[in-house]
Amino acid sequence: MGRSIAFNLLQILFVVALAPLASGVLARLKEVVQSRRGPSIFQPYRDLRKLFNKDEIVSDQASWIFRFTPYVAFVAPIFVTTLIPVLTNYPLFFAFMGDMLGAGFILALSGFFATLAAIDTANPYGPMGASRTRMVGFLAEPVFMIVFFTVSFIAGSTIPYIVQEHWITLPEFFAPSHVLLVIAFVMLILAEGGRIPVDNPSGHFELAMIDESKSLEYSGLGMALMKWGGQMKLFVLMCVLLNVLVTPWGLAAGKTTGDLLFAAPFVLFKISIFILVLVVIESSLSKLRLFRVSEFLGAAFVTSVVAMITGLLKF
Repeated sequence: MGRSIAFNLLQILFVVALAPLASGVLARLKEVVQSRRGPSIFQPYRDLRKLFNKDEIVSDQASWIFRFTPYVAFVAPIFVTTLIPVLTNYPLFFAFMGDMLGAGFILALSGFFATLAAIDTANPYGPMGASRTRMVGFLAEPVFMIVFFTVSFIAGSTIPYIVQEHWITLPEFFAPSHVLLVIAFVMLILAEGGRIPVDNPSGHFELAMIDESKSLEYSGLGMALMKWGGQMKLFVLMCVLLNVLVTPWGLAAGKTTGDLLFAAPFVLFKISIFILVLVVIESSLSKLRLFRVSEFLGAAFVTSVVAMITGLLKF
């Protein structure tokens, strides 16, 4: 049990340490594709260090929700990390404390607190962005549930370590239900991660903000935790997609520290490939108008429903 807990801590360290790097690589590649120089891939680390060293300014009108939310946003992805396969293909100590649906609810809880915090200071732009964030959340959560229900029908479980074993065989991997499931989940990542075409993470125009509006009133420590939590959330969603639904290969099968360290480069390689996919998507599409976001997530919902029906008809 002690080794299992230690491996969980290594997985958490892996996510916490490398999530900013993944965001930095994504931002850098987007700038290169657009023929611009762009920031260093290590710029997110410099931004976090700068924010941690700055004073935090909190409105006198803010309640405990505003002060508490950055910690929820930071801890929620870490808790999900203990439930999913990040470096190992066998369950660790906390693996059966929750399934994929529970992990989705934990991430939704952090989003709910972030929305309350955006409203808490009574800044006119915060509630405007919070309402848009909740609209995206209300449309994305049904997709979350249908995707995981489809997984339970096809793989017979929603425990990530059990689900990943189902896609290893090639006939199951290329099944129409699996392909549609992956498409729906990628669309979900674009929405939940605040990526184009749903939102523009590099845009800072208050009237157009969606995901970025949640941290508009934060500074110093609070802003650092919100940014780091958002980066970890995207990293965790990529791990779920790659290690559970798409390519459950390259993970550590042995139970030694060396096996985990050997698996880390394979996981980073898979994440790098998916980052290239995100770069292609974000460089090929433009940000949707607000009323078109519902159409995008509606298409994701229909895709997930068709995946579920296809999986049921198979039996």
